[in-house]
Amino acid sequence: MDTAVVRVDVEDTSKADRCEKFVTGCVWVFVVITFPISIFCCFEIVQEYERAVIFRLGRLVSGMAKGPGMFFVLPFIDDYTRVDLRTQTYDVPPQEILTKDSVTVSVDAVVYYRVYNATRSVTNVADAHQSTYLLAQTTLRNVLGTRPLHQILSDRDAISKTMQVSLDEATESWGIKVERVEIKDVRLPVQLQRAMAAEAEASREARAKVIAAEGEQKASRALREASDTISASPAALQLRYLQTLNTISAEKNSTIIFPLPIDIISFFTRPREPREPLESRESREQSEPTKPDLQNLTS
Repeated sequence: MDTAVVRVDVEDTSKADRCEKFVTGCVWVFVVITFPISIFCCFEIVQEYERAVIFRLGRLVSGMAKGPGMFFVLPFIDDYTRVDLRTQTYDVPPQEILTKDSVTVSVDAVVYYRVYNATRSVTNVADAHQSTYLLAQTTLRNVLGTRPLHQILSDRDAISKTMQVSLDEATESWGIKVERVEIKDVRLPVQLQRAMAAEAEASREARAKVIAAEGEQKASRALREASDTISASPAALQLRYLQTLNTISAEKNSTIIFPLPIDIISFFTRPREPREPLESRESREQSEPTKPDLQNLTS
């Protein structure tokens, strides 16, 4: 039974081949008879960035795609499809994605691709461009769904590279080369944005307090070293005093305050002895013997 089916298929194929050859021969005869008028129907032109995939009686003509420039087609039985080889861009619409740590984000991207094999892009897929668009959307969701939020925000380059490799492998049989994938924007929920902003603000305030404390510590250490140096050398204190006077005199102020020397300040700040009343002093002087009286007593 199987042998009979194969025999019938072979006979049908041979009949179709003979029919195609007969039709092709008739067309060639028509081209020769109507020459040179038929020449205007037998040549087509494609641009430098285009290729033409030719079908004759529904079958792919052997050989590579034609172009660029002028190529020959038989009228009535040849049909061709133009394929653009330039790099195409596609904006992936925003996709609602649930990350690995259960956070819903909206992500959009842009895909850069081109057709590197015109024959595959026509014969292996109905619409290479539309298929690439849909595949880019699903790949974006699949790749980002396996990663936590912090990795999506910080490792965009690595995610883009992963998407590019995945898309390139999937579209190779379609004659498509994915050159680049870029993640344009990652939009977070409003509540999550506020929480992250509050966390960042608290972190900045903590760092500012630490920096201020370190600055005060260094300043106090420098002041202590300066005070030790000045106390060890009185001349350094006087030099500092003169420098202060020079700085004050250089300022454009209507009132200048001159600091007093340390010696004068110490004189006024030194504790004084209590003064004895006048009457007590006079009585003490009267009771004390004078110098001549002391001499008489000794003699």
